[in-house]
Amino acid sequence: MEQILERITKKKKQLEAKKPFPIELEKNLYNWSKMGLTYTSNALEGNTLTEGETALVVEKGVTIGGKTVVEHLEAIGQAESIDFISELSQKKKRSQLTLEDILEIHRILLGKIDPVNSGRLRKISVRIAGSVVPRPNYLKLPELMDGFIKNLHTASDHEAKIAADAHLQFVFIHPFVDGNGRTARLLMNLLLLELGYPLVKIDLSMRSEYINGIEKALLGQGHEEYYSVVFKAIEQALDAYLESDF
Repeated sequence: MEQILERITKKKKQLEAKKPFPIELEKNLYNWSKMGLTYTSNALEGNTLTEGETALVVEKGVTIGGKTVVEHLEAIGQAESIDFISELSQKKKRSQLTLEDILEIHRILLGKIDPVNSGRLRKISVRIAGSVVPRPNYLKLPELMDGFIKNLHTASDHEAKIAADAHLQFVFIHPFVDGNGRTARLLMNLLLLELGYPLVKIDLSMRSEYINGIEKALLGQGHEEYYSVVFKAIEQALDAYLESDF
């Protein structure tokens, strides 16, 4: 893991040396990476819109035949929540983030689909399909989320590892009825954006490795596979920006 973290550190410095970017290029790169994250994060959860269809729905307001209303609204909510975390990353540091910020991310993400539960901690117990890891009782959520926020404020490690650990801890707590994985990926991106990283997506080709890595980590069977997926995704995002025509 140390080698890839060293590469991430090196490439992040290379990217910083290229800033500031031309305004139009920066806008183009952001919109391109936003569509990639919107598509992959929803697709990981079963949304069947293609990346091209996702862009048409978000950018042009086009309705795609044969796709459900929910899939359209998931794309719109995901894109809007990415814009929100991008703006938030410019206003707040990690040490200033609050539970209300996380609730607002979730509200924007799912507000058009589930206005009753979006932006609210769950009031029911849950089991996750395909996972043998029990999630905490909902009565413990206020305390767990308080601890989660405090950990965010005080964590001291490589910035990529802090973001990855926050994602993993959030997935375990599972504070919402739905949208926990997508919110975890948004939160991870928020922590990275604040430090000048580009948006990071988990490619669909890594889906099985990603899910298995999370499960193994939560079962106490080691974090290696999980970290490998997340750090690879961060490095790929840096590579994509570094390979762009500056």
